[in-house]
Amino acid sequence: MYLHLGNDTIIRTDDLIGIFDLESSTLSHRTREYLSKAEKSGRVINVSAELPKSFVLCRENDEERIYICQLSPVTLIKRASQINNTAD
Repeated sequence: MYLHLGNDTIIRTDDLIGIFDLESSTLSHRTREYLSKAEKSGRVINVSAELPKSFVLCRENDEERIYICQLSPVTLIKRASQINNTAD
């Protein structure tokens, strides 16, 4: 199944590792450092035309990818749980 992240971007739910609130998770120095290194290595994809609210961590083809998203983590989690409920 697939999860729509906004701006014509979808990911496979099988590749999903986690959905994180950008504001609260970046309070941690380690998270900021991780995101900075990921951006420098080209693993961050910004799918947000507006103020970003979340980031989605995925493993695609044995490589981690981070999607910066304008949707709230709550919205993304609801979408993902609806997908999982319909798959059952």
